[in-house]
Amino acid sequence: MPTVYLIDASPYIFRAYYSLPVSITTPDGHPASAVYGFTDFLIQIVKRAAPSHVAVAFDGSLTTSFRNDIYPEYKAQRALPPPELEAQQRWCLQAAEALGMATFIDDRFEADDLIATLVAQLEGHERVVVSSDKDLAQLVSPEVTVWDFARDRRYDVATVHDHFGVAPEQIVDLLALMGDAVDNIPGVKGIGPKTATALLRAFGSLEELYARLEAGEAPEVRGARSVVERLLANREIAFLSQRLATLSCEAPVRVELEMLQYDGAVRAEVEPLFTRFGFERILARIPLWQS
Repeated sequence: MPTVYLIDASPYIFRAYYSLPVSITTPDGHPASAVYGFTDFLIQIVKRAAPSHVAVAFDGSLTTSFRNDIYPEYKAQRALPPPELEAQQRWCLQAAEALGMATFIDDRFEADDLIATLVAQLEGHERVVVSSDKDLAQLVSPEVTVWDFARDRRYDVATVHDHFGVAPEQIVDLLALMGDAVDNIPGVKGIGPKTATALLRAFGSLEELYARLEAGEAPEVRGARSVVERLLANREIAFLSQRLATLSCEAPVRVELEMLQYDGAVRAEVEPLFTRFGFERILARIPLWQS
């Protein structure tokens, strides 16, 4: 059975931009640290995993998505990306395509949603999600693992439970209760990770938690009275946060396994593109070329 690698581009583009020196530029002087680091990352994936099937998902917008229709403040606290980084996004996509990888991008659905949609459509195959984004832990199953490439950590069902304290299918409800400052998901004010984890261990899901609270059952947690008051006062916020944290499987993409087959880099595309970027030295590190 082939294993499909589904790569979340943004964390690795950002990592490259902020960790590599600004002295990395194209021959005509444009900043190129993000595309250089991201290209090197993709080559490392090919060397280490030798994937037979690959997809790379990009964020069409770094600041907005369909979630802003639901909650305008979603990600609103984030500063706009530097122009030097935003300009390199398109080059990163071009580099992935030149390396022979299938790419996906949408302006309204985030890369996480694109990956979730592909995971659903490729049911029955082993899938490895390459990302450092904790939100993607909700996709983990017996057939789906998450590989945090930079830390070389792999998350299966047991590892997710050990790391987060809940099962993969409870990750969304964990974020709904405790919120997520990175994405500006509000959660229930005053409910932190420990309390949220304890509540989900006791009640299983957000729906069951509220059904039993409204039936008069009190959770066995520290400060139970104030916890119940916060939860009941913020019921709508909790379920709104659940919607925001849930990855959509309805992104406008459709794939079959053979569309993601990886046969190597396309020399006719790589050589002129990398020459324009000034990446000639990278050419020697590409491990697989299409015949």
